[in-house]
Amino acid sequence: MKCKIIGAGLAGCEAAYQLAKRGVQVLLYDAKPAHFSPAHSSKYFAELVCSNSLKSNDLTTASGLLKEELRLMDSLLIKTADKCKVGAGGALAVDREQFSKNISDIILQNPNIKFVSEIVSDFDDTPTIIACGPLILEPLASSFKQKLGNFLAFYDAAAPIVSYESIDMNHTFIQNRYDKGGIDGDYINCPLNKEEYNSFIHELSQAKVATKKEFEKGDVFEGCMPLEIMAARGGESLRFGPFKPVGLRNKDGSRPYAVLQLRKENALGNMYNLVGCQTNLTFGEQKRVFGIIPALKNVEFLRYGVMHKNAFIDAPKVLDAGFSLKAYPNIFVAGQLSGVEGYVESIMSGLIASINMYHKLLNGYTKNQFILPNITMAGALSNYITLPNKNFQPMNANFGLFPHIDIKDKIKRKQAFSDRALEGIKKML
Repeated sequence: MKCKIIGAGLAGCEAAYQLAKRGVQVLLYDAKPAHFSPAHSSKYFAELVCSNSLKSNDLTTASGLLKEELRLMDSLLIKTADKCKVGAGGALAVDREQFSKNISDIILQNPNIKFVSEIVSDFDDTPTIIACGPLILEPLASSFKQKLGNFLAFYDAAAPIVSYESIDMNHTFIQNRYDKGGIDGDYINCPLNKEEYNSFIHELSQAKVATKKEFEKGDVFEGCMPLEIMAARGGESLRFGPFKPVGLRNKDGSRPYAVLQLRKENALGNMYNLVGCQTNLTFGEQKRVFGIIPALKNVEFLRYGVMHKNAFIDAPKVLDAGFSLKAYPNIFVAGQLSGVEGYVESIMSGLIASINMYHKLLNGYTKNQFILPNITMAGALSNYITLPNKNFQPMNANFGLFPHIDIKDKIKRKQAFSDRALEGIKKML
């Protein structure tokens, strides 16, 4: 049995691993290292572009539940992320380079996977998983448009990364929100008083944004909102978003007015990510505006925030629940191109698509299609992106996708969602 996979990102690598371990001969294509998209810089596979966090591990969160489901299904990428984690409280954050290098080594050393560095221009009826990511390159993007006619796009942004040694620790405190993950704390918190916060908001609203290329002009996805757009919705919007002070305390025990959190970017701890600060400000303006925050007055930027185009298909119109194209049953689409949004969600789509591809190669896809029930997070998300939806937008994992459970207590209801989902996964397996 043979299969092509286009794209060695999160979804593509997960799919390649799942198929290879089932004995399928996989031809894995990726433009790297010969060619890089505007948002990619690492030579390794499964590059994490926007953040090094795979979100919460807590089973009372949708992201924590989805990761646990993937662990039960032997996800290579979640297994590797667990091995490459860095301190991030209750979240699963990784050393990006170590994570991607480990994935690359596993993929390249697998005898059932052959890697080809090449830009793919088209697809035919050959069994293929297209997982080239939201930054799909030409001419494959044009081929999609011609064949599907429902090809959409949105934009997201990456947050800046700064050097640890340049942070003014006299204006910080160390704590995880609500002390999750231990009292020692993994986050560097940069508090602002009311005057400092208002000054930051004012300067942010006046700052110059980078000129977007013509192909980048369009809607911004809510799940990765640039800081300046969020702030434009109202002065208090950041205090209810990435700068929220709840669950945190100043050194004197008081609650700060607002807080910017910094999360460890690598295992060495010499690089920190500005949590939730995706932005399209010019590089000079990023340095000036973030410098208003006392702890970042003289900070050294190791990577400035950037904004780029993300593309996705109109999944409800063109995709079935197993991630294959309705008009081209031998072609599967996985990753953010399929309409899921987020790292873990992309991994999930690659895993589900690969198992369905395996069943298709094995018996024509007629008997053993792998469709998870909608009481599981993976099943509910797959169900959402493929059901009729006139105003479809990419979707993260969230408990709102689940069938209702009549429990009033919020935490107990979420726990019940998780218990039911994990039991459902175990029955399927």
